[in-house]
Amino acid sequence: MTEDNFQPLLVHLIELRSRIVRSALVFFVGFAICFYFSQQLYDFLVAPLTAVLPSQKLVSIGIAAPFLLQVKIVALTAVIITMPHTLYQVWAFVAPGLYTHEKRMILPLVVSSTLLFFLGMSFAYFFVFKTVFAFVASHVPSSMQWLPDSEQYLSFVLGLFISFGITFEVPVAIVLLVHIGVVTVEKLVSWRPYVIVGSFIVAAVVTPPDPLSQCLLAVPLWLLYEAGCVVARWTGTRASNQTHTQEQ
Repeated sequence: MTEDNFQPLLVHLIELRSRIVRSALVFFVGFAICFYFSQQLYDFLVAPLTAVLPSQKLVSIGIAAPFLLQVKIVALTAVIITMPHTLYQVWAFVAPGLYTHEKRMILPLVVSSTLLFFLGMSFAYFFVFKTVFAFVASHVPSSMQWLPDSEQYLSFVLGLFISFGITFEVPVAIVLLVHIGVVTVEKLVSWRPYVIVGSFIVAAVVTPPDPLSQCLLAVPLWLLYEAGCVVARWTGTRASNQTHTQEQ
């Protein structure tokens, strides 16, 4: 590698280090602030379950388990609240090397995918958790004492957060695939019967083994697929109209 080629690479590495350091510092600041409210964050996270357990609390097994559990919740919260800044740092690093039309495409995709992921998590917390936990609590026999463990609860809700967050990214994935020419909207529409069946199969794999949880993921997945087709058709028509106008 010549010295002329090495200098630009060194500049990019320094810029990358700077972006990583900034992201890390903001994360640690967010972590410190969230840690001050660790007990409130724990109460907020377990509220959907404690709402159906009015006369008892979750249990925690292990000497350091209560503290470590709160650290995990704080870290998760810090990642979520600092994600916009982290994504901005990624965007600021890659943007100078992109063409104008690429910037017009990628920036809306990054923003929309972030918002949709948060929307998926919110849907899981405010609707799915309440429905699923009420369903489970109603099927506990009177001769059984149900003692949910805090650690298992965190693993359970984290899995659903990720599942619903990724599910809500379907419209973005469809628009991107159509935009780069991998598939057409007409082909996507023709796949509708297979998508409906596939949605229930995917939901059965990633959700708890009960029909209610499966439907609560499968139905939004199918509807988001339909929404992605509509948006992809609209953006494709808009792009064609702009091209036609420029040619005239």
